[in-house]
Amino acid sequence: MRQFLFGLALFITSACGLIVEIVAGRMLAPYVGMSLYTWTAIIAVVLAGLSIGHWVGGVLAAPHVNAKIGSRRVAWALGFGAISTLASLVLIKTVSGHLVQSSMGLVPIIVMLATALFFLPSFFVGIVSPILTKITIDESNHHGGRIIGRMYALGTLGSIAGTLSAGYFFISWIGSSGTIIMVAAIYAIMSLLFAIADQFRFLMVAVVGSGGVLLATVGDGIGAFHSPCDIESDYFCIRINSHESADIGTSRIMTLDHLVNSINVKNDPGLLLSPSVHFVDEYTKARFGNKSPDAFFIGGGGFTLPRAWANDYKNTKIIVAEIDPAVTMAAKNLLWFNASAPGINIIHQDGRLALQKSPPRPIYDVVFGDAFLGVSIPPHLVSLEFHDEIARRLKPNGFYAINVVDRGSNPKFMLSLAKTLKESFPVVEVWVDETLIGAMGRINYVLVSGNNGLRQKHLTNVRGEKRVWAKWPPANLEKRLNDQSLSILTDDFAPVNRLMADISLPILDLK
Repeated sequence: MRQFLFGLALFITSACGLIVEIVAGRMLAPYVGMSLYTWTAIIAVVLAGLSIGHWVGGVLAAPHVNAKIGSRRVAWALGFGAISTLASLVLIKTVSGHLVQSSMGLVPIIVMLATALFFLPSFFVGIVSPILTKITIDESNHHGGRIIGRMYALGTLGSIAGTLSAGYFFISWIGSSGTIIMVAAIYAIMSLLFAIADQFRFLMVAVVGSGGVLLATVGDGIGAFHSPCDIESDYFCIRINSHESADIGTSRIMTLDHLVNSINVKNDPGLLLSPSVHFVDEYTKARFGNKSPDAFFIGGGGFTLPRAWANDYKNTKIIVAEIDPAVTMAAKNLLWFNASAPGINIIHQDGRLALQKSPPRPIYDVVFGDAFLGVSIPPHLVSLEFHDEIARRLKPNGFYAINVVDRGSNPKFMLSLAKTLKESFPVVEVWVDETLIGAMGRINYVLVSGNNGLRQKHLTNVRGEKRVWAKWPPANLEKRLNDQSLSILTDDFAPVNRLMADISLPILDLK
């Protein structure tokens, strides 16, 4: 029975360790977004913590350590694991703002934040495995190799169970903060169970209990145990903020993870406050006049432009591929989007998969790409192969527009994307808000591709807030695209995160 309980304890602690790793990505997303760099840092930090923990656990599982001493050491490790896991919720509230607003680059910020939050929980849970394995071998009549193999298998199975349960159940059911609190509670209960038979159990309970009470008091005071999200979906931390203005009345902003995604005005669907969305609306009118466009949207967000076009055009046909049903529900319930408006069809799928299910023939006037993970675009949505799929489905006078965030100076990713688009489309235009020309920080570009473009160098809006967009001079753009250091982005090689690694993070506003 004791061997069974030791094995069960290893299974549970391994599961909890991986639950923390999966939840870590969701916890960091509202502050630094979700990217390859985020997951790389999280996995590296968790593995480092586990590795050092295993090493220290091996030292603590010395030959003289019997079941009683081993259980005491496991109890201490789990107790400190509970405290450090709960502390991650407090630390992210107190440390993230200072790091994000520092002058460091994106990668160092992500690595330091991941280390501050998740190294110690992984370290303390890593101590448990060697000690439990050692005392199980001492309790068994079987040879050590058999026990070691069984304990390794239980640990791995626990890790699998933790990964699946976090990704498919706990985050959706109780959110990231609730999941972290649950893991901390499990560690604390297990620590108490291992300490029950030990003479130092009262000291252990006092230390762990006082640490928990202190963290609970501090955390409650700074709101650490409340999710920064209004809605926490399987994909995003969704927040909705309302604003009142004498000029436009009520408007609401949708933020996905750490970036503003959409701004909708309650009483005027056609008032487009987002410059990139406003540009696509004005550009479409400049190309097609009052003709109702047949459009495919890659990414829905607040459904700002589909909402406007459903109001403007009576015969438009709009397909929106939005991967997250919770985002669509938020747009319907909180951003005044009528999903049942005539001509609108919503597909809850990845944008590329949804587009490829369309017939490979000219059926769209407009394809608009506006899907982001943080400030970057998923690599499979900027590849040459995907552009070819879009080109097959555009009408002769149609166009593909994609919203891109990059530096105002030397925008490596934007230029690589433009160079890639030139492989699939005869004409590629780069447009930017005229007021942002020469800006050094991150700005929005809109790339427009097709068989033809606009002749004018500037586009001035017809409705809404006064704006003028400038087209990158074609001769200069062509010269820039001849740079051999620019990559052609493909399904096999699309280094989006590397090209955008040093783009500054936005200032946090999680109120």
